[in-house]
Amino acid sequence: MSQNAFVYTEVQISVPFAEAPWKEVNAAIKSQPGFINKTWLSGVKTNSLGGIYTFDGVENAQKFVTGYFPKEAGGFGAAHNTRIFDANTVKDASVDMGSPHFGVAPAQKPGAFVYTEVQISVPFEKAPWRDRNPVLKQQSGLIAKTWLSGLHTNTLGGIDAFDTLENATAFALEAFLQTAAKMNAAFYTRVFDASLTEAASRDMNSPFYT
Repeated sequence: MSQNAFVYTEVQISVPFAEAPWKEVNAAIKSQPGFINKTWLSGVKTNSLGGIYTFDGVENAQKFVTGYFPKEAGGFGAAHNTRIFDANTVKDASVDMGSPHFGVAPAQKPGAFVYTEVQISVPFEKAPWRDRNPVLKQQSGLIAKTWLSGLHTNTLGGIDAFDTLENATAFALEAFLQTAAKMNAAFYTRVFDASLTEAASRDMNSPFYT
């Protein structure tokens, strides 16, 4: 199945993942039009709930973030954050970074994920990813990166898989901050503990577990 859109979500709630009703949520999400896969995200220190999803097209991604997902978050009585990203434009850059979202088999299971988004507007075809990728490949513990390009906004970001929570945290608190400073831009970053969400993500055909 082709993939044309990614969706990022995070619900403003604190629930230890072991107590989250992920089996019920998974069953509901699997029935959503155009859904392909989801990787669950559990916020470090916050226990927020979220995910990175793949959809077959932008239209179905939009239906998800405007229809189903607000109702899901509302069931928790919580505000939420959603983003849609154009998957087509980032394919080459992501494949170069070993992205499982584009069929590259992961070298190992992730221990943590880092989500990043920089508050700039740059059409991805003009983004300096060819210069950035070699630098990222030197980052300690980085397993793979899927680049993200904001729908309608052209923000730049990514979902990065790391071997350990320590390396993920170091990237989010040190290396990425330096990059954002060089761009003179505000940013959004989150660190997630992948060890807590493996079973739930496997049930959703997460590409990080093959």
